Amino acid sequence: MYRTSRLVLCCTALVVAACAKKEAPKDTTAAMAPAPAPAPAPTLALADVAGTWHFTAVPTTGKDTSATTFDVAATADSAWTMTFTKSKLKVPAKATVSGDTLTITAGPFASQRRKGAKVSTVTILRKEGDKLVGETAAHYQNAGADSVGTLRTEGTKAP
Repeated sequence: MYRTSRLVLCCTALVVAACAKKEAPKDTTAAMAPAPAPAPAPTLALADVAGTWHFTAVPTTGKDTSATTFDVAATADSAWTMTFTKSKLKVPAKATVSGDTLTITAGPFASQRRKGAKVSTVTILRKEGDKLVGETAAHYQNAGADSVGTLRTEGTKAP
């Protein structure tokens, strides 16, 4: 009798378990969805930086860490002028914008750091608050192995 009761009880438990509602599978597609793309950097226009800017450029390597200072007369078009503070040398420069990056190219012109040398520069800047910050690559003509210098460049807009 006990054997039969146990058998009936086990069979009943199996039938109840088999007929019970199953949970719906969890949706895993939300967890697998790619993260949204970051917001694009704000774009820059030449008109956004038009005006006079005071710049300092300091070498990133070497013993000479003195700053070269110059002003840039920026217009809403690409024809700009750089004026070096000490020598008052005026150098035409070309400005271009790509996304949030401003590129200023100039030269060749008389170097303000190396007497008697000619230099061409490419300055890559980004706007950080009310400043333009970036690096300048100075390419010296006929300088041999020491023909490129890198300078940390920062500019603030004149009031």
